[in-house]
Amino acid sequence: MALKNFGIQRDGTQSPAATRLRAMLRSSTMVVAPFVLNALHARIAEAVGFQAVYMTGFGTAAERGYPDVGLVTQTEMVENARYIASAVEVPVLCDADTGYGNPINVTRTIREYEAAGVAGCHLEDQVFPKKCGFFAGKQVVPLEEHVQKIRAALAARRDPDFVIIARTDALAVHGWEEVIRRCQAYHKAGADLVFVDGITTVEDLHTYASALRDLPKLYSGMLLPVPEVERMGFQAMITGGHHRGDLQSPHRGLPGVEGHGHALVQPPGDAGRHHQPAGAGPCLRAGASVRRLGGAAGERFGQPLVSRHQAGEAPPLS
Repeated sequence: MALKNFGIQRDGTQSPAATRLRAMLRSSTMVVAPFVLNALHARIAEAVGFQAVYMTGFGTAAERGYPDVGLVTQTEMVENARYIASAVEVPVLCDADTGYGNPINVTRTIREYEAAGVAGCHLEDQVFPKKCGFFAGKQVVPLEEHVQKIRAALAARRDPDFVIIARTDALAVHGWEEVIRRCQAYHKAGADLVFVDGITTVEDLHTYASALRDLPKLYSGMLLPVPEVERMGFQAMITGGHHRGDLQSPHRGLPGVEGHGHALVQPPGDAGRHHQPAGAGPCLRAGASVRRLGGAAGERFGQPLVSRHQAGEAPPLS
């Protein structure tokens, strides 16, 4: 396995992964990045054909036994990002939560993520300590406060291709009018993409696409199949199914992978387009996928995950 400078990006140098991700975002094909919890998941995603991966903050917290309520530190997130970026050649997008403080903290956060070798990250406008975007009870900071964080992130990046994504969690708190106002302000401040989190209905997904049709945007979820989301005008999609479901039996999450190899994703030629079953959860949970890639070792590592939760629901995380 090739190690890319052990996940350390030299100061002032351009990252091939960031350059590749930016080129993909400028193309006519939507970037699809499955949720990954760790470097093993990232390698599985790369092996079955995904052209990018997304390090989920929820998953990073869950793997350490925590709910996604702001308990994982910047240091832990960057460490996980470095392992993932070192393990794969495809671009890695990362959750950077709120930036872990004020604009000065955001400056260090961006520098640390860049040094880890990732291609981009998103910063959200929640009040710290933050929560998962699909949890109730979220609060958001004033618009101008997050604009300052976005500006700090842009000033901090040493590689101009490093992708800065501005996430807003204002939908559940204030509704679409405020969401639109914030997204326009964040894009005007220089964010490469906007990201409205907490989309829970197809109606809201259509509103997202139409109300912000003129802005480059990212969708998180799997309410519709990938081709339909792409036709709605999104530049990127991060997806991994229902959070609690992601921890259940790998067999239920990855239909077709164990028996049919690359059936989950079928990139035609060099286009990098990914097609998948409408109900498939592409976060690539370990069990079935590891067995496919790892033979006897995969049986050993995968089987406990299957037997532990195969008969019922995954244990609650919060």
